[in-house]
Amino acid sequence: MLTKTEKSFSLIFAIIVIAELICGNIDSLSAFHYITKPLILIALIIFFWKEGKHLKTQTKLITFLALIFSLFGDILLMFVNQSANFFIAGLLSFLLAHIMYILVFLKKKNNSNSALPFIGISLIYAAGLFYFLLNGLGDLLIPVIIYMLVILLMATTAFLRKGSVSKNSYILVFLGALFFIFSDSLLALNKFYMPMPFSAISIMITYSIAQLLIAFGIKKQ
Repeated sequence: MLTKTEKSFSLIFAIIVIAELICGNIDSLSAFHYITKPLILIALIIFFWKEGKHLKTQTKLITFLALIFSLFGDILLMFVNQSANFFIAGLLSFLLAHIMYILVFLKKKNNSNSALPFIGISLIYAAGLFYFLLNGLGDLLIPVIIYMLVILLMATTAFLRKGSVSKNSYILVFLGALFFIFSDSLLALNKFYMPMPFSAISIMITYSIAQLLIAFGIKKQ
């Protein structure tokens, strides 16, 4: 499923993620967290730009923007303890990243596919998650609802690529979209419902996997 180059990069990527998990969770190394966290997306951006030369220019540029907005989101969320505005700005950055991914996925939409079953399951999941989050959202109610709808749309457009791209590309992108939903769900529950054990580790691992799988999947389309 993965080329030799992709396997080699996956190892480098995993090392960076592990470094971030260590630096982000050990107080004595917390200063390095401001290097290791952005480095995750920086490494992926460099890899995608170099290895995605065969892609159509528009696809490559829009995916590049999705990764750049994700990088901005990562950086902004590192400063949420200083001001709630950083969370809003980070949310907006990831919202734009998802919109970029949606545009890329729609280019390979298979019109013969029906999204209704997936949309139904997604809305049931979102409603259950929203039930737990509602009381803690406060002024962020509308922004979070908008964000939830957009990320569900991102996953839906990933689902609709089935049959119009290679099996490898489809599986990688769709799994990446699901990992993104899971990661953001953990983040939301931890922030708006109740603190969760090992939340920083689980959120970062699922988020990193999501970005890696989506980048690999688009590269293979």
